[in-house]
Amino acid sequence: MFLGLALGILPGLGGSAGLAILLPFVFGMEPGHALAMMIGLLSVTTTSDTFPAVLMGIPGTAGSQATVVDGFPMSKKGEAARALGAAFAASLFGGVFGAFILTLSIFAAMPILLAMGFGEQMMLIILALSMVGVLTGSNPLKGLATCGIGLLLGSVGSAPASGAERLTLDTVYLADKIPLIIIGLAMFALPEIVDLLRRQQTIAEKGVLGKGWLQGLKDVFKNWWLVVRCAGIGTLVGALPGLGGAVVDWIAYSHVIQTSKDKSTFGTGEIRGVIAPESANNAKEGGALIPTLLFGIPGSGNKALLLGGFILIGIDPGLEMITDHLDLTFIMIWSLAIGNIIGAGTCLFLASPISKLTTIKYTLLAPFMFGLIFFAAFQATRDWGDLIALMVLGTLGVYMKRFGWPRPALLIGYVLSTRVEAAIYHTTQVYRFTFLERPIVILLLVLTIISVIAALKFKIHRSEVTETGVHSHLTRGPQIAFYTVILAFTFAVIGTSFLWEYETALYPVTMSIAMLCFMVPMGYGLLTYKQPHTVFYDSEREAFDDRVEKRSNEHYLLWLLGMLGLAALTGFVIAVSAFIYSFLRVKAQASYLGSAIGTASFILLLGAMSHFLTLEYPQGILQEYVTLPWPLQ
Repeated sequence: MFLGLALGILPGLGGSAGLAILLPFVFGMEPGHALAMMIGLLSVTTTSDTFPAVLMGIPGTAGSQATVVDGFPMSKKGEAARALGAAFAASLFGGVFGAFILTLSIFAAMPILLAMGFGEQMMLIILALSMVGVLTGSNPLKGLATCGIGLLLGSVGSAPASGAERLTLDTVYLADKIPLIIIGLAMFALPEIVDLLRRQQTIAEKGVLGKGWLQGLKDVFKNWWLVVRCAGIGTLVGALPGLGGAVVDWIAYSHVIQTSKDKSTFGTGEIRGVIAPESANNAKEGGALIPTLLFGIPGSGNKALLLGGFILIGIDPGLEMITDHLDLTFIMIWSLAIGNIIGAGTCLFLASPISKLTTIKYTLLAPFMFGLIFFAAFQATRDWGDLIALMVLGTLGVYMKRFGWPRPALLIGYVLSTRVEAAIYHTTQVYRFTFLERPIVILLLVLTIISVIAALKFKIHRSEVTETGVHSHLTRGPQIAFYTVILAFTFAVIGTSFLWEYETALYPVTMSIAMLCFMVPMGYGLLTYKQPHTVFYDSEREAFDDRVEKRSNEHYLLWLLGMLGLAALTGFVIAVSAFIYSFLRVKAQASYLGSAIGTASFILLLGAMSHFLTLEYPQGILQEYVTLPWPLQ
């Protein structure tokens, strides 16, 4: 839980990156302990992310974007304490409300689960994918195409139906599919840290909170009906796969504006503009666990990683979570409720010192976070392929963030890819096309069509700005280059599929053709649009503060590439030591002594984890000829 609080304060990380870091350490752990750890982390990231949102106007996670609109103006007016007090109280209620609804859902789910055959499971997955692709981005085609990338990446490795290898590049590493941990770190951790480094910002400008804690609590009680309504909205939206933190806060914010008589105060420091999104984004965690536990369909990006944690500890979601593992289900429910209560109390108690920590330059934190991320990635299979895959997919994630492709859609598509392929195979083998005559299948098919039509018309009322809140310049060349790479990958899969047998090629060919249906019209739009807007933009062309050192994404990717190159020669420990020391000296402009102490402390931390948790470091050429002392082994 405390790790989750820390990750929520650090902008860009949050539950997805934190859970990706945590997964290597839960392998082989007793299930109850592992679940308490993972849910404890996830339960509070949307509580502590309020600190950077209110104090500087930078969302700590996607779920605090709407909080910025009124929370940051309140901070500038000297009412930061009031905004934080109201936010933490609303978050506490929302989290407990979500856990309560999850409890009710467990008891109501038994007859539904017993009626789900192969055909119903396949249609449920298709319904989930339609929601994921359409509702996780500002453009339906871009969202569906991104989901398709995840589905295609899921075809890498051995085909379930035939056992033949697909898209492995003749490597042993890819034969067993890309580890989910690598996908999670590459999509959420690396891109966010690189983007914040590029902006050269501290987490917050001032550590001054002012007064008004008690007033913030009173505001929540005064607006109790608003809190209940938005918590209900958060739970419902969280239960719909693909929505989650990307839109739940904006839906709640839109709701409070639409139901208010005087709308002119919003955006200038209106306390209701803080209460509404904060109660919704914590309630969504309980809602997102409903499809995750009962159907094995992740309700959000971090729930996709949670499913990976289930696999590591030997748990299958579905009917068994109610029959054989009901005790583990309630461990998760109570962990969610208790985590929200203690998390909100901790944030209130530690608000003053935490507000001071947010003034630290991000360049002082980034090198340690990079080192920890690469170390955690290596624990996936303890193969050098882990680090190479993280670098390649992390670069993909950086450019997806730059051009506004919704990364949660890729992660959820990847998690569901195995189930999609298996469902298609089992359904066609057992039912052929008669499964379309089953009542639940027909209902799910109708819901899928309705969800797509409704989503195409659904718009969140936001200004025409990028996800960072800054107007973007009209650029086309870099976006076309990135689009061309994705399109080439799709055609490469189709071309390679001609070499495979029917059972091996069916799934990747089907997914590739479906992707082309989205990519072609999106490419037309990219070539013909005339004005900057939220669909096609390049965040690297945004205006910077004149005081900021302007660096590109490639600049920091080259730093990481240099670290990996040195690690291949000297081993990970020596390479990460040189990387951290050099980064602190050059980018953070830290003193020689401070840089040395920071580097030594991190290496000792990794050494301790390696010793007590029996983890390994990536070895280099040097280790083949020289036996190095601990912790440089």
